[in-house]
Amino acid sequence: MEPTSPMPENSMNKSMVYASVQFVVPAVFTLLFIRFGKLISSVDKLVVWWTSYDVFTHLTMDAAFLYYSLTSTVAKSEGFFADIWKEYAKADSRFAHSDPATVAVEIMTVVLGNFLCIVLIHAIFTDKPYRHTVQIILQTCELYGGWMTFGPEWIQGSPSLDTSNPLYLWCYLFFFNFLWVIIPLLLLWQSWIAVAGYHKAINKMKLN
Repeated sequence: MEPTSPMPENSMNKSMVYASVQFVVPAVFTLLFIRFGKLISSVDKLVVWWTSYDVFTHLTMDAAFLYYSLTSTVAKSEGFFADIWKEYAKADSRFAHSDPATVAVEIMTVVLGNFLCIVLIHAIFTDKPYRHTVQIILQTCELYGGWMTFGPEWIQGSPSLDTSNPLYLWCYLFFFNFLWVIIPLLLLWQSWIAVAGYHKAINKMKLN
């Protein structure tokens, strides 16, 4: 059996502290962007906040997971983020032992996802014509990553997931992952409406 470092008793507290910071820091970034950048709509302010939240999560939690997984495993590691991942691994044991498929998805998330997030934020504030193209690609990647994380697991009967504990099932597995399903779907819908509007405007110009 693979040796592991002891599970810290305060890992739940660390998770709560990180979750609080995770919401506040992107809000500060968004306010700074708005203060020093172009004025944008209320909806786009929320998009910037979510995208900043996405970047912050990828650069902290996901990047830390990759570091632990590529150098050892979460189960063998120690530190602030290792403790949080050990807490999450109670719900999904793949994250404790460097599951190759999970690591591969996280590499795509950290590298490609972060790049697209930064491009999207820039495109929103500078009103670039490719804004919704980037937004569509990013949200599709988010949905693909979520499916490839859980789809194969569900097909196998979810052997790595602990759904017997309501906290693990509804908070760790459902809530934290559902955010990256419902919000990308909403942003895809926003882009659909925007692109359809552009197409309608172009057709109207042609008729005139």
